[in-house]
Amino acid sequence: MYHRLSAVLFPVMTLMFIGSIYWGYQEHQEKNSILIKAENQYQRAFHDLSYHVEQLHKELGSTLAVNSTSQAYQRKGLVNVWRLTSQAQNEINQLPLTLLPFNTTEEFLSKIANFAYKASVRDLAKQPLSEDEYKTLKTLYKNSDEIAGNLLNVQSKVLANNLRWMDVESALATEKSAQDNTIIDGFKTVDKKVSEYPEINWGPSVASMYQKRSVQMLGGKKMTAEEIKKLAAEFASIKDPSVIRVVENGKGTEYESFSVSAPIAGSDRMIQMDFTKQGGQLVWYMNPKDVAASKLTVDKAEKNATQFLNAHGYKGMKLTNYDEYNNVVAFTAVGSQQGVLIYPEKLIVKVALDDGEVTGLQANDYVYEHHKRKIAKPKLSSAEARKALNPGFKRTNEGLAIIMNDLGKEVLCYEFSGKINGGKYRIYINADNGTEESIEQLPK
Repeated sequence: MYHRLSAVLFPVMTLMFIGSIYWGYQEHQEKNSILIKAENQYQRAFHDLSYHVEQLHKELGSTLAVNSTSQAYQRKGLVNVWRLTSQAQNEINQLPLTLLPFNTTEEFLSKIANFAYKASVRDLAKQPLSEDEYKTLKTLYKNSDEIAGNLLNVQSKVLANNLRWMDVESALATEKSAQDNTIIDGFKTVDKKVSEYPEINWGPSVASMYQKRSVQMLGGKKMTAEEIKKLAAEFASIKDPSVIRVVENGKGTEYESFSVSAPIAGSDRMIQMDFTKQGGQLVWYMNPKDVAASKLTVDKAEKNATQFLNAHGYKGMKLTNYDEYNNVVAFTAVGSQQGVLIYPEKLIVKVALDDGEVTGLQANDYVYEHHKRKIAKPKLSSAEARKALNPGFKRTNEGLAIIMNDLGKEVLCYEFSGKINGGKYRIYINADNGTEESIEQLPK
């Protein structure tokens, strides 16, 4: 009996053993294939990064070398600088550097890209590069040479010693000591040197992009926790303020604020709000709820959103567009003055489509951009501005609006809504010179 079982089971076990070895071998091969592919991608991104930073240095030199009256070549050079820095940023994002402090260099490249882009999109014949901008280009030319040299130094060591990026990823992920890792040390050196560069005059349009909003930008007095509790009770119609919990954030910093939470009577839900400490302005409001089904139309939700805004002091806001998802509709509302829409002064209000209850308000932009503006009369008439539109564009609505242009400046535009090529669009034509400032595609 034993011999019979052995005769049957031995071949079966042998086959299973061979199969397990083969399966393990296949798994090992697949794992190696994935690792090799990842390593190749890292190596390609790194060598491309080194190449593009070197090309960036050469392009900056070429842009500086041409005559100041050669606006066409200057524009071409600046566009190439923007393209190369954008490619370099993309390649940095492909490397396993998320745990490695390299943000200073990333921000530096981002500022170069924005500086070049904003200079290239304007009419250089009417507004040529200023003396300060030439100084900035010369500084960038010098700095990019140093960055390129440091990256080439790392690259030569990588090639000479057959260093692997997978070892970098492993060292960073496991937080092991990496003092002797050539690649990590090289990138730390690059970032340290960039952080030591003297402050560069990027110009107001670029500087405004990196300007952090803080409570110091706001008016009004500094509020106490008790005052915030009263504001929260009034906003959310809470009869018993004692149930409201207020927590102060960032005390002593330029980002001081208050977080508020309060239970909703008759449910296990909690209302949450954030207020600025300076002036006690509401930054956001959330009334979370599960919305199982849509019972209301968007038009009805729009009315509820408008009533909510008017009741809470956001009068004169115009709902301009909306997004619908998970049985909730999010409306974008913008301020208005003298019949002109003020797009920088916007907020988002969310309405549940089951009972029309407002479930959220995001007012950060409104808080920091809401102020009275001196709006000049447009130099062009609506009819003159329409000449810039595509002849096939079928207008459905038009009006005046203030938007932020590519240079980060507020500009007065004619806003034309309409259809073309089967899509809905808003086209913004500068009300003073007739140029197209922006085009926005709308949901169908």
